[in-house]
Amino acid sequence: MNRKLRSMLSLCQRAGKILTGEDTVEINIKSGDALLVIIAGDASENTKNKFENKCKYYNILYFIYSTKEELSSCIGKYNRSVYAIIDKSFAEKIGTELSDMM
Repeated sequence: MNRKLRSMLSLCQRAGKILTGEDTVEINIKSGDALLVIIAGDASENTKNKFENKCKYYNILYFIYSTKEELSSCIGKYNRSVYAIIDKSFAEKIGTELSDMM
């Protein structure tokens, strides 16, 4: 993971604009609050399929990226598989950065 993405995720956490955990992210996808979803690459196949399908259904941009450990360390949490960005500006910047890396 590059330094810029790590910094953006950390800043997003400090601003309170990132949500984690399967239940919380699922609720925010359904409510329309989630603008970008990041799924850890080492999440279970069931989790990846579930959130890919939800994001497609609700037309939310998503990425399968990195590992739970690496993503969790960016935001100071432990063992999180799914992340939802709920701020338009952060979602655009993080989405652009992830797109460039893919």
